[in-house]
Amino acid sequence: MMTNLNISADPQGNPVRLIDPLLSVAGLSKRYRSGDALAVEDVNFTLGNGEILALLGPSGCGKTTTLRMIAGFETPDAGEIHLHGKRVTQLPPQQRRIGIVFQDYALFPHMSLGENVAFAMRHIAKAKRSAKAREWLDLVGLADLSARMPDELSGGQQQRVALARTLAAEPELVLLDEPFSNLDAALRESTRKEVRRLFKAAGTSVILVTHDQAEALSFADQVGVMHSGRLLQMDRPECIYQTPATSFIAEFLGHTNLLEGEADGEIAQTALGPVAINHHHQGPVRLSLRPEHLALSAAPDDNGATIVEREFRGHDCYYLLEHHGQRFCAITPSHILWKIGEQVRLEPQRTATILRD
Repeated sequence: MMTNLNISADPQGNPVRLIDPLLSVAGLSKRYRSGDALAVEDVNFTLGNGEILALLGPSGCGKTTTLRMIAGFETPDAGEIHLHGKRVTQLPPQQRRIGIVFQDYALFPHMSLGENVAFAMRHIAKAKRSAKAREWLDLVGLADLSARMPDELSGGQQQRVALARTLAAEPELVLLDEPFSNLDAALRESTRKEVRRLFKAAGTSVILVTHDQAEALSFADQVGVMHSGRLLQMDRPECIYQTPATSFIAEFLGHTNLLEGEADGEIAQTALGPVAINHHHQGPVRLSLRPEHLALSAAPDDNGATIVEREFRGHDCYYLLEHHGQRFCAITPSHILWKIGEQVRLEPQRTATILRD
């Protein structure tokens, strides 16, 4: 397939050739009933070849509706969807070359594993489908089980068959709708790692919809956080965790300390004292400081923060502390333990992030 190119320019005016993204979503909006709030509002993003994007957010935030519009199961009220530069907004699902893996796997119970995978190969001659299906099952480590029926498999094995069937159709893009939610915790983690490895080996572009923060951060190359139908921020996992754009993102992606402060340059005065901030600013600010970026030390003057709760978690320890009527949280290595009721000094170890709200 020929890659689409366009021409832009660098700051000096020199021409630069840019590779078009595999998927481009622009101004996507959807309202299910007149008078209701928008389920999806003005969503914009691009996805590169071989890239994995996780759309993350609570139930009802619009992530599944966005996925269904990309798949062609829902028609947007506004906006455009392009695959390899071709407008597909009005095309039916079967003409988009998009594969979908649902959380219930959707395997045909009356077909063997080989038959399930072969069913997706309508672009291949019937005589060749059985051998090709075995190749795809081999890719997911299940070639020896091709004659078995779906109900003879574990949940993780069924998930891998569903993945093999999706890849067998040779889609341009694979959409995953909460695909690991029906697996137990240990199997979910191992299956997630294996599925990511397979996608990367195949060079497949993927969009994962999930409400699980750890899943999104560990599985995806890019994470987009959605709330109330809007895509609030999209960035690399480490960037979106360390520098959230809003209070909602900071709190949704894990524990955080939200601090009000007065910034003067690259320092803000807060209830924790002076705190370094991530860029130059003057005036009132709201900050996010992750609990693992706070260190605890003895408060010899008995004027520190009081530990009110402690949760030992093996590799680390989570503390809830109170200081001058405000509460803070800290996560520290578990080899040094503080007792409930002890007073400690809270010492920021990293810069805090300025939030938009």
